[in-house]
Parts: sequence; structure tokens; C-alpha cells
Amino acid sequence: MKVKATSLPAAGGTSVPPARTVASQADPATAAEGRSSGGFLARAALLTAVLSVAGSVLGLARDQALARLFGAGSETDAFLVAWTVPEFAATLLIEDGLAFALVPMFSLALARRAQGAPGDPVRALVASTLPRLAPAFVAVGALVVACAPHLVAALAPGLPDHALAVDCTRLTATCVVSFGLAGYCSAALRAHRRFLAPAAIYVAYNTGIITAMFVFGGRWGVRSAAVGVAAGGFLMVAAQLPSLLRQLRRRGDGAPPPAVEEQARPLALALFTTVLLFALCRQSQVLIERFLASGLPSGAISHLNYAQKVAQIPMTLSLMLCTVTFPLVARAMADGDTERARDRVERDVALAAGVVLLGAAAVVACAPQMVGLLFQRGAFTASDTAATATVMRVYALGLLGQTVVGALARSYFSAGRASWYPLGAMAVGIAATAGVGAYAVGPWGVTGIAAANAAGITVTAALLLAGMGPRSVPVRVRRVLGDLGRPVVAASAATVAGALVTDRLTAPAGSPGASLAVGVATVVAVFALLGRVLRVQGVAQALDLVRSVTRRLPHGRFGFRFRFRRSRPRSLPRPRSRLRSRFRSRFRGFR
Repeated sequence: MKVKATSLPAAGGTSVPPARTVASQADPATAAEGRSSGGFLARAALLTAVLSVAGSVLGLARDQALARLFGAGSETDAFLVAWTVPEFAATLLIEDGLAFALVPMFSLALARRAQGAPGDPVRALVASTLPRLAPAFVAVGALVVACAPHLVAALAPGLPDHALAVDCTRLTATCVVSFGLAGYCSAALRAHRRFLAPAAIYVAYNTGIITAMFVFGGRWGVRSAAVGVAAGGFLMVAAQLPSLLRQLRRRGDGAPPPAVEEQARPLALALFTTVLLFALCRQSQVLIERFLASGLPSGAISHLNYAQKVAQIPMTLSLMLCTVTFPLVARAMADGDTERARDRVERDVALAAGVVLLGAAAVVACAPQMVGLLFQRGAFTASDTAATATVMRVYALGLLGQTVVGALARSYFSAGRASWYPLGAMAVGIAATAGVGAYAVGPWGVTGIAAANAAGITVTAALLLAGMGPRSVPVRVRRVLGDLGRPVVAASAATVAGALVTDRLTAPAGSPGASLAVGVATVVAVFALLGRVLRVQGVAQALDLVRSVTRRLPHGRFGFRFRFRRSRPRSLPRPRSRLRSRFRSRFRGFR
């Protein structure tokens, strides 16, 4: 007997299953598709991690090229004001906004396809949404081009090179179209559990920017970076389109698609409105920062940009697991299995917090060495390194809040229903950022702006966690707080230990690479030790993985063992008992 969850009407005519219904006797094929094995999650997370790290490395290379070619002066500030357009487009159309709305919609269409719905609900969804979204992307991009002078004046009224910023803004406006199409492809592929192409988009994007800067930088100056943004955006679409077309052809049963107006899920206007407004409100932190920094001396916007790009790498890595599991949470909510969704969200938040706090500890402990090693060359001077490192240390204090907001926001929209609470929580955080920033920019300058960013996002994270329950996946708040508190203690101790070791090894003539390596190793070792003692989620599994990998090395448990055996002739007896018992008793305590 098959039990189906009844559907309730949501905003825009969308049908979603009730949040509290549990499909205990669902179709076995649907249940098997909805539940993901640990092996699949491990492979998907590893694949996403490798490509995300590659994209982040190319992003660092992009920032290094920008710093080396154009420094941290007025020209770079002008381009970074124009860089606001791709930053907003990436958040709204790729990372948060469009994905929060489309992944649950595609997950529900896949669930209906698995339940034997007539026609192909996935193709019907594409036919219903893409023809409406694509013209909207084109219209918004044309509006940005037309209003570029007014946009630059509003973003940075104190900017000295206004005309250059307008030119760069008009060039980067093309990313509204390309990012919109790339985000649509990413959401559809992730709902189909295809992560290779979506994870590779930033590799293609940064490759286009770096190539354009080195090819056209001598002729067009910093405008070449804006040309690279336009080219990289369309490379993101090209990297995903073949995979998406293959997924859409897979149905192949010859059944005609149902009428879009009757059987396909219509475009939920309220859902898209709440999701896009939330993402827009979240990204407006950048507007506040650059508005306040535009009145400071030249280079302040650049120092903020370089500090954020490096400090956000741990947050990007920590949210990779949430990116992989978000389609699983949406599918569980589509199946009505809220218990499975709750367990998944709680584990994701705990693991993401551990990863980001480890990275934040390394950033705070070794910030000058990181910035000096990455950027201090060419037009980027030692004073720029000191200023950027100070900003980066303060900015890192808000990384936990950024990660919690990114993880919990997915939960609010996983059921495919409009929710205004995340927007309200984000608005309160933005108000806190603006208030603290306006107060702190006078006495503390760019450091005060970074502190305001950390304070505002932490307020939003606390409000989102407090609102979990009937508005979202019903997580256990006390358990989540306990999972967040333990890695905070471990990260604090690791930060102190790493800073002490790094400061002692740093010398005027010393190598920043060596001190950075020792400092990061110290942070990781202290965090792993305390994480094991405090039972931080994920630390024990990571240590067990390292132990299992090292045991498979050809040298066995001890480095001399393999060499000793191969160096003796096979005819001679092997001295086993005495030598083995001696070393086993000596190293028994380290197992």
C-alpha cells in the first residue's frame, strides 16, 4: 500500500507537501532516491571540495594579478566599485537567491516524476520558468548599463575616478544575464545530484578574468578586468549547459509534456520575491562597507576587498557540504520526511562550524604572513600588507555568523514556500551593520567597518537560529548551540597557540612562507587535539581517516620497516619478536 502526502497550496499556486507529514510507507523507488548514502555524500563533497579549492586558488591568483598590475590605489578602487555588480549577481543568482527557490522546485518535480506523474514534470518546470526568467535577466542588465553613472554616484560618492568606475560597471553589467543562466543551470543540476559542472563554474570564471587582465591589461588598464568578468560569466554557462541538456533528455519515454498551466509547477512569485529580497539584503553589507570606505583615504576599499577575499575562503569551504546536501534536505521536505531533514541540517551546521572556525583561527593567527605571501609584490607595498592583515583579523570574527546564516537560510526555503522571517532577520542585521559602521568608521577607520560587518552578521545568525521550528526545519536549538560552542573553545586556544608560534618565528629577514606553514600546522594540531577531547563533530572522523590513510602507506606503521625487509636477502631469517615487541611497547601510547 502506498501512502501519499496531501499537498497544500502555497504562494503563487505552488503545491507543497505539509511540513509535518512523514511518508512512512512511500514508494520504495522514491525513498531510495531520496536517501543518499554516506559514500555518495563523501564523493560529492570531495568533488565539490576539489573544484571549489581550484576555483578559490584561481580567485587568489586573480586578486594577486589585480594587486600586482594595478596595486591598491584609485584605479583599483574604481574597479572594485564596479565589482559590486558581479558580487551582487553571484549572490542573488548563483549562490543564494535563485538556488534557494529553484532547488526545492526541481526537487519536487523530480519527486513527482519518480511517483509516475504523467509527462515529464521536470521539462514542464523548465518550460514554465526559464522563458520568464531569461527576459528578466536581460532587462535588469540593460537597466544597470543605463543607470551606471547614478549607481556609481550612489555606491561611492567620494570616489575620485568616477568615469573609470562607470565604464567598468557597464562592462560588468553583462554578468546579470550570464550569472542568471549559470545559476539556473546550477540549481537544476544540483537537484539532479550532478555536482561536477556546478562546482567548476568559478574555475572557468576566474580563468576568463585572469586571461583578460594579462592579455589586455597593458592596453586597457583596469578595464581589462571588467572585460574578463563579462567573458568569464559566459564561460560559466558553457561549462554547465551540456550536462543540463543530458539530464533533460533522460526521460525519453515518448510521453508528451503536460500543459504548463495545468500540471507544471507555476512560477511562485512570492517565493522568488522573498528569496531574492533576502539575498539582496544580505549582499547590501558590501554596499554599506564601500559607502563608508569611499570617504577614507585611497586604498581603503581595496584593503577591505583583499581581506574579505582571503578570509572568506574558510567560509566557502565550510558551506560546500551544505551546498551538496541542500538538494537532499529539499527532497526530504518534498517527501514529507521532516525528521530526516532535521538530522541532516543539524549535522551540516555542526560540521560547517568546525571547518570555518578552524580556518578563522588560522586567519587570525597568521594574517600578516598570509597577506604578505599572497599580495606583497609589485604595486602592493608593505603598508598595504599591514593594513589588510589588520582588517582581515577583525573580519574573521564574523565568519561563524556568515556560515550559520548560509546554512540556516537554506533550511528556511527548503520546503519551497515563501518565508518572510529570514528577510526580517537579515534586515535587523543590516541595520546593526550600518549603525555600528557609522559610529566606528570615524575613530577606527576601515577596521571599524570590518567590526560592523562581523557584528551585523552575528546578530542575523542568532535571529535565524532562534526562529527555527514551525517556520523552517524543526531543528533542536539547544543541541545546535552545544555543537557550536565546543569548536569555539578549540578555535580560541588554537588561535592563541598559532599566533605565539608565528610571532616568534617571524623576523625581518625571515621567510613568511616558513612561519606561515608552522603557524598553520600549530593551529591545526591544537584544534584537532582539543576537538578530540571536546568531541567536536567531525574531528574524530577526520583523524580516523588520516590514520587509515597513513596505515595504507607502503612503509607500514614505521618508516624503517619496509626498507629493512627489502634490504635483507630472502634466504635470511627476519628478526621479528624482539625488535617488534620493543617498538610496540614504546609507541603503544600514540595509537
